Amino acid sequence: MEDKLRMFGGRVNDLIGGKSLTRAEAREMFREVLLNEQPDLQQGAFLAAITAKGATPQEIAGSWEAIYDIDTVKVTPNVSSPLVDNCGTGMDTIKTFNISTAASVIAAADGIVMAKHGARAITSKCGTVDIAEALGVDVECDIGVVKRSIETAGIGIFNGMSPKVHPTALGRILSQIRFGTILNIAGSLANPALPKYGIRGVYSKDMIAPTVQTMQEIGYVRAFVFHGTAVQGTKGMDEMSTLGPTVVTELDRNGRVSSYSVDPQELGIKMAREEDLLTSGDKEREAVRLLRLLRGEEDGPRQDIVCLNTAPILCMMGRASNLQEGVERARSILQSGKAIRKMQDWARAQNSDPSLGEGRFNTLMGRADSPA
Repeated sequence: MEDKLRMFGGRVNDLIGGKSLTRAEAREMFREVLLNEQPDLQQGAFLAAITAKGATPQEIAGSWEAIYDIDTVKVTPNVSSPLVDNCGTGMDTIKTFNISTAASVIAAADGIVMAKHGARAITSKCGTVDIAEALGVDVECDIGVVKRSIETAGIGIFNGMSPKVHPTALGRILSQIRFGTILNIAGSLANPALPKYGIRGVYSKDMIAPTVQTMQEIGYVRAFVFHGTAVQGTKGMDEMSTLGPTVVTELDRNGRVSSYSVDPQELGIKMAREEDLLTSGDKEREAVRLLRLLRGEEDGPRQDIVCLNTAPILCMMGRASNLQEGVERARSILQSGKAIRKMQDWARAQNSDPSLGEGRFNTLMGRADSPA
């Protein structure tokens, strides 16, 4: 046991000194963390050290491999279309409302099969799982219910902090930390349905390249990874931004990687103010506002940023030929009523008792009818 402690501690020292791990070394260290074979202090020191150094693609891939192999219940939805996942990694400096959830519902309303994998809020105020739960989705259900939801409603979410999804340790670790780590990326990629098409918003420009390289290494066919900024460039978000330019790196079907910058004004989107996009942190209030957006009742900055973040999904899956076309297609889906109907389908389908999900959804719809 002492030898194992010393070897683990020695590698932590290497990380503190700026030395990177191989994929195999990262996998072994994460295996020991997941199986709780190291003291809590060593585990925390490891997560802090690798995060402070800056994780390499090999380290992210190694940690993903450990999580997926050791601590993920696998499932294969019976669908005829490719599975897509979209999420932000958190740990950013602008705490927006839950944009990625709205974008996934709009994409699902266009026939794209969304197999989401998210967590409750750790570094934010209202995470993807929190908002889905508030909207009537059962996020503590068995994994078979999520599978059925993906198959019947075209959308489902796996709760990354649930022991029914990650039974060994991931929830235990995430529940004990309140800072962003390599798990923000590696954990998000440990999706039980293993989609091959993915959208990732990351918390810094420096994480774009490692994330794309990791996704390519673990088998993604297509991917968009981006980091959005404010005009001043001092703040950033794990979404495509309407406050300033967004740096995007795209992985295409031929394995080619290209990078570019997106200016929202060039897509016909008016620059937003930061206060227009911030979350209140109140799950109930955020859920009601999201329903109003999905009903097509908001045509301001919140709709703009949701449509902008839906556009890469639509482009990736052949529904739009460019981002501007994707933005306009997303707007038309909102106006058609398809998005709010898809949200209702999801609340009904991802529930052991569909009437509970629909009842919760209908209650919120009633509140959405009341003056804001």
